[in-house]
Amino acid sequence: VIGTSMAAQALALLREVARLEAPLEELRALHSVLQAVPLNELRQQAAELRLGPLFSLLNENHREKTTLCVSILERLLQAMEPVHVAQNLRVDLQRGLIHPDDSVKILTLSQIGRIVENSDAVTEILNNAELLKQIVYCIGGENLSVAKAAIKSLSRISLTQAGLEALFESNLLDDLKSVMKTNDIVRYRVYELIIEISSVSPESLNYCTTSGLVTQLLRELTGEDVLVRATCIEMVTSLAYTHHGRQYLAQEGVIDQISNIIVGADSDPFSSFYLPGFVKFFGNLAVMDSPQQICERYPIFVEKVFEMIESQDPTMIGVAVDTVGILGSNVEGKQVLQKTGTRFERLLMRIGHQSKNAPVELKIRCLDAVSSLLYLPPEQQTDDLLRMTESWFSSLSRDPLELFRGISSQPFPELHCAALKVFTAIANQPWAQKLMFNSPGFVEYVVDRSVEHDKASKDAKYELVKALANSKTIAEIFGNPNYLRLRTYLSEGPYYVKPVSTTAVEGAE
Repeated sequence: VIGTSMAAQALALLREVARLEAPLEELRALHSVLQAVPLNELRQQAAELRLGPLFSLLNENHREKTTLCVSILERLLQAMEPVHVAQNLRVDLQRGLIHPDDSVKILTLSQIGRIVENSDAVTEILNNAELLKQIVYCIGGENLSVAKAAIKSLSRISLTQAGLEALFESNLLDDLKSVMKTNDIVRYRVYELIIEISSVSPESLNYCTTSGLVTQLLRELTGEDVLVRATCIEMVTSLAYTHHGRQYLAQEGVIDQISNIIVGADSDPFSSFYLPGFVKFFGNLAVMDSPQQICERYPIFVEKVFEMIESQDPTMIGVAVDTVGILGSNVEGKQVLQKTGTRFERLLMRIGHQSKNAPVELKIRCLDAVSSLLYLPPEQQTDDLLRMTESWFSSLSRDPLELFRGISSQPFPELHCAALKVFTAIANQPWAQKLMFNSPGFVEYVVDRSVEHDKASKDAKYELVKALANSKTIAEIFGNPNYLRLRTYLSEGPYYVKPVSTTAVEGAE
């Protein structure tokens, strides 16, 4: 009974708000009543909800009224079906998008967000050129949340053929282009939207290239402004995550251009702005396509990575380390690196040195790269590859096992976890198991639960124990008693705490 009276009370207040000139008190009351009415009860009353008056009050630019109305509308609109909102509140949505108050824009865009997720409701929006235009203009707003919500809705709309046509085969394209003129930041936002749409399918990429906007982005990528280059390469890299995107970039000669810019970077005093992004682009390209083909076709890429790792600049070292980690994450990439022979051994020594001496953030990146380089899935553990990872491990330092154990004892949980990850990466390789078994106190360290104090570290240690315990060769190399200790640790779970015996507790009191 109380529930219905609450909903009834809300409806009565809503009628009052509509009737009165300055209904501030009634708005406050409605606001507090609505906090108590369950959504499903509001849904039952949805047909009775007249929201027009609340939207009109937004136009008075009265601070408190606006805040109250936004909050009330947020609640009431949730009770309405998206199709209903799209059909009956078109004009209100249009007004909401040009309202001076950002909270009203965000409220409106969140409703548009609901509408575009709904296949019946979205057609209502696609036929409304004025509303679409306002959404496009929201990309140009000062407020980032408003812009992001607008981009998200437009990106969602373009998932259908009808949506692509509405965006690209109408005057909206001109609106997009004029919004881009607002400033650099807004121009990048539009590029971001275009790349998001392009990534969906070859067909949507085709719409985007026909619009001329992709070409414009690529012109800026190879243009004179180094800061713009750095921003554009990130977007081009995300296009390269898709197969059709890579094909397009190759056909248009963009990959060759990026390679040429890396070649010319030596004579450019400002290359440090864009070089990291350009090198990372190739790392991602290689691992998604074919490491061997990319590295053979663009030798400058591998060359640059070797150069950067010798740099004195931590930014450059970091990018080189990340890139080697990406490149070496699959077997073909590992073999490409192995072919560079002694140069790669030197690079590994350098990574080992940085793992020990660099600032914490770079140390973690070095350890992540080492994990990626040394890991071999069981089905790829041929004798040759096992010999390779063993020799790589030994190139890292004089006593790599001790080096990483030392790093793992430093008081930074992220560092501790990154060092455990290195051990986990090699845990299923027999040569590494022998090293661990023969290293004094190492097995003890693995099964000692008192080493880890936080959840992330306990999880990382558990992964190490699991990798060891599940290996086919472990019982033979560690011996049965140690194998059983690993198994026990595994069955007790990552957070097990040994029960304290009662007698000890009584004594302590």
